[in-house]
Amino acid sequence: MAAVAAARAVSVSPGLRGLKQTLPLVVILGATGTGKSTLALQLGQRLGGEIISADSMQVYEGLDIITNKVSAQEQKMCQHHMISFVDPLVTNYTVVDFRNKATALIEDIFARDKIPIVVGGTNYYIESLLWKVLVNTKPQEMGTERVIDRKVELEKEDGPALHKRLSQVDPEMAAKLHPHDKRKVARSLQVFEETGISHSEFLHRQHAEEGGGPLGGPLKFPKPCILWLHAEQAVLDERLDKRVDNMLAAGLLDELRDFHKRYNEKKVAENSQDYQHGIFQSIGFKEFHEYLITEGKCTAETRNQLLNKGIEALKQVTKRYARKQNRWIKNRFLSRPGPSVPPVYGLEVSDVSKWEESVLEPALGIVRSFIQGHTPTATPVNMPSSETENKRSYHMCDLCDRIIIGDRQWAGIGTSHQEGQPERAGKKSEGWLWVL
Repeated sequence: MAAVAAARAVSVSPGLRGLKQTLPLVVILGATGTGKSTLALQLGQRLGGEIISADSMQVYEGLDIITNKVSAQEQKMCQHHMISFVDPLVTNYTVVDFRNKATALIEDIFARDKIPIVVGGTNYYIESLLWKVLVNTKPQEMGTERVIDRKVELEKEDGPALHKRLSQVDPEMAAKLHPHDKRKVARSLQVFEETGISHSEFLHRQHAEEGGGPLGGPLKFPKPCILWLHAEQAVLDERLDKRVDNMLAAGLLDELRDFHKRYNEKKVAENSQDYQHGIFQSIGFKEFHEYLITEGKCTAETRNQLLNKGIEALKQVTKRYARKQNRWIKNRFLSRPGPSVPPVYGLEVSDVSKWEESVLEPALGIVRSFIQGHTPTATPVNMPSSETENKRSYHMCDLCDRIIIGDRQWAGIGTSHQEGQPERAGKKSEGWLWVL
């Protein structure tokens, strides 16, 4: 359902003005393809809100189709922020940069008696706005030029060697991270190198703050209104396949080809392309790598095969990403109790023909209850959880020579060995499972 057709502009009720102390921070969660942007636009128009995109790829200029940015027309219908303002060649834009800019925007929106609506699928971006979970590090400078981010430099080094170094300066954090989880290991080393304080000590201080808990620091804004759009998996998979087809019809290949020629062709020729940082890691760009670099260098039949390969890869990785997004929501909000975890209100979006009665109207009712200071009549989503489960426990399996992180994964490995069906080498499960 197109957001433009579905949304109706309605002026803010006079009763909402002057209630900036009680206006909620609305956060719309959900896997890609569930209609988050549509609902955000509708709520923004009806309740006088402004939308803040929490998508790590939409901050960059370019690749509008593949990153699924809202259209210029939709942006005129309701004020949007945090879209297309970072140069695509910048590779060291961080979640801290996002957090600082977006937090200032939220405070400004509140100050103008409007409702900030955060919408997006980048988990750690959303976390940075909900909780005090980040450690500030300052980029090193040399004269007037900013040097490459230290974390990026560290990630170029050998993973196990980085992990060994971390174990010497922050053994507690090292025990929670797998040696091959290079990004997180590098981040923890960066924190220590640039602040002189271990990452684990920073986290302990956050947890100890009033309102903090075992999952992180306190909430940054009181009583956020969390809406979760979810659909049946088979329905969502079909919807995502169709969305890829629609992207192709909208000119995806031309967009990729143009972006490649402008920003990536020279890097490929120099064998210096980087699909791990910046906009170049966007889902869909690297999947068409072979297709893009072989233009004019192979037969039409081969080109067609590479194109189909890229399309199929894009569909598969999109569906995997949607599953990952939902796992985060379930793990972070639904099955991990804590004093700073707000309730989540689920909205079923499998049948878009029932959008008004199943999604929009319930969402409006929930947000209006928050505005009025009441508890919504809707029941928050609840999932059974194991408070004793340790998701960061460290285990070494002697039978398959692997490090296993997390009680659930460890129990699963034990069961598979008993059944004579050990996990396939190299498989990465919901937690942390790697071959050494």
